[in-house]
Amino acid sequence: MRFVRFNHDGKTGYGVLEGEGVVPIFTQPWSRVIPTGPVIPLEQVTLLAPCEPSKIIALGKNYGAHAAEFGSEVPTSPIIFLKPPTAVIGPGAAIVCPPSSQNVHHEAELAVVIGRRARSLRPEDAAAYIWGYTCGNDVTARDLQRLDQQWTRSKSFDTFCPLGPWVDTAFDPRDAGIICRVNGEVRQNARTADMVFGVSTLLAFISEIMTLEPGDVILTGTPAGVGPLLPGDTVEVEIEGLGVLANPVVAPDSP
Repeated sequence: MRFVRFNHDGKTGYGVLEGEGVVPIFTQPWSRVIPTGPVIPLEQVTLLAPCEPSKIIALGKNYGAHAAEFGSEVPTSPIIFLKPPTAVIGPGAAIVCPPSSQNVHHEAELAVVIGRRARSLRPEDAAAYIWGYTCGNDVTARDLQRLDQQWTRSKSFDTFCPLGPWVDTAFDPRDAGIICRVNGEVRQNARTADMVFGVSTLLAFISEIMTLEPGDVILTGTPAGVGPLLPGDTVEVEIEGLGVLANPVVAPDSP
C-alpha cells in the first residue's frame, strides 16, 4: 500500500492512494486502516511530508563512492547524526538557501519510516518494525559543514529534509536505482545495493542506542555525485519502484 499525508479544505490527515485519488483514513496509518470518507481526487489535495517524525537519524558515508569523493575511508561501523523534525518539508515545498551558506548541496537518499516502537532490535527482526519507505533529500550546507568540523548546523536548517511523496509499505530496499536530478540533469546515479550497511543492520545499530518511535525516519546515506543547489533550481530524488520527490530551491527572501 501507499500512504500519503495531505491537506484538503484546510484539514490535514493521512490517506491511502487509490488510483488517481486518496482515501482518507481515521487511524494512524501504521495501525489498523479505517477509511473515513470517499475518494478525493489527487488534484484536489496538497501532498505533505508523508510522516511526522519525532527524530530523523541520518547516515554518513554509507556509500563507498561518496566516502571516496570526500577523501574518506569507508567506515567500519555506521556513522549517524540527527536532523531536527523542523527541517522536514513535503513534495513541492521549497528548499530555502540560508543566508549564512554559499554552498548548499543535494543528497538523494532512501528513507526508512518506522512503524512500531523499537529498542535493541536484532537485524533479523528489523523488517517487522518498518512501516515503509519514501524518498529523502539530506540537504546540506557544505561550507558550514567544513567550517564547523561537525554536521549539526549544516544539516539542520528549516526545509533541509524533504520527504515524500508517499510511504510505500511493499517496497524492497535491497537493490533499487537511486537518482538525483537538478533541472533535469542527472547528478547522482547508484543503487541501494551499494550501501555499506543495509537497512536491517542500520535498524539494529540505531535501536541499540535510542528508542525508535512510529513515524521516525532513518536516512540511509547518499551516493556519490552530491553538488550545489541554487535559487531557481528544481531538484528531484527518484528511487526505482518508489517514486519521485521534487522540490524547488529559493532564496531566503522569497515569498
